[in-house]
Amino acid sequence: MGLLEVRGLTVRFGGNLAVDDVDLDADAGTIRGLIGPNGAGKTTTFNLICGVLSPTGGRLSFDGHGMNKLSTHKRARLGIGRTFQRLEVFGSMTARENIRVGAEIRQGWSRSNKVGPQLLADDPKISLGDEVELLLDRLGLLGVADIRVGELPTGQARLVELGRALAIRPRLLLLDEPASGLDDSETDAFGSLLKELAEAGLGVLLVEHDVSLVMEVCHRVTVLNLGQVIEEGTPTEVQQSAAVIDAYLGSSV
Repeated sequence: MGLLEVRGLTVRFGGNLAVDDVDLDADAGTIRGLIGPNGAGKTTTFNLICGVLSPTGGRLSFDGHGMNKLSTHKRARLGIGRTFQRLEVFGSMTARENIRVGAEIRQGWSRSNKVGPQLLADDPKISLGDEVELLLDRLGLLGVADIRVGELPTGQARLVELGRALAIRPRLLLLDEPASGLDDSETDAFGSLLKELAEAGLGVLLVEHDVSLVMEVCHRVTVLNLGQVIEEGTPTEVQQSAAVIDAYLGSSV
């Protein structure tokens, strides 16, 4: 049984089926890619998983717990973290303050809430402040830690958003186009970080248009088109799929 199980997920906006009978799994310690052309339903699927939208049909469960009736904040407390396609940060706060917000939210949760693995330190009793500094260091943000995020380039601001999500210590992290705005070296470093997080036991569900990054880091990939799953498999299997080549990748990949 996967950490996240999605079965028959469907949402209709008027006469439009934005997500149509989607099955999807995401497991601890693995990276699952979710790709497809613009309008395929990827971000809508994220919104359904997180509780921003309510499905028309289907079933969502996390670690065996049904989620269809849970609010967004209750899903977060189960251990689901997220970044957004449209950058969501506190622009008037510094990078350090943004990440500390995530750590303080987690600290305020009941001890009955499950959190994910201690990702960047061996000491389970590390202080909140030290944890924030470790995240800043691992994300390459120590040099801009005291700069307001609204003044940072988009690539660095996306790393701040990622740091805030990691500070909550999720069990499953949903990343919506996190490499947008990163240059080649930053993208390579980001891919290495994703692998490290998965090796530490974190589950990752990755929406990303940088196909090279997806194929490099993902264990399995699900491809959507017009709200439907058209392929699921290893990166190699997906790249060789005629349906995926026709709908998304093209003959050059």
